Order: sequence, then structure tokens, then C-alpha cells
Amino acid sequence: MRSARHVVQLVLAAVFAGAAALCWTQISSPVDIAPVTDGEPATISVVYDPPLMFLALMSATIAGVLAVLGVAGLLRRRRVAEYTP
Repeated sequence: MRSARHVVQLVLAAVFAGAAALCWTQISSPVDIAPVTDGEPATISVVYDPPLMFLALMSATIAGVLAVLGVAGLLRRRRVAEYTP
């Protein structure tokens, strides 16, 4: 039953990684900038959304922590099973 916990951690890590990827694709948006003087062309700039950037980075961090915990738990369980007489 203990290995089920580690599998759940790996599944949650995949969910958080997907959430981080989804947030990361929505972070930036192009914005038109007016010309500084007459006769100059308008330019395009990129604006980043700080709350989405924070959410993406936190989701990636949580995904990494859960992945490490899940893999370490499964490997530890396998090693204990191999060396138990």
C-alpha cells in the first residue's frame, strides 16, 4: 500500500508539470507601442503576466519535489524488497 502513495506522487507531479507548461504558454502577450515621434513606425513589445509566471514557477517546483519523492520512495521500496531475507 505504501507504493501506491509514491505512484500518486508521480501522477500529481505529472499534473503539476502539465499545469506549469500550460501557464508558461499563457505568460506573454504582444502589445503595440505607439511611435515616439511622427514618421516613426510603431513597435511591438512583449508584456509578461507576473501572477501567471509565479504560478508556472511554483507548479514546476511542486512537480519537481513530488517527482523526486515519488521516484525515491519507489526505489527505496524496491531496494528493501531485494535485500529482505
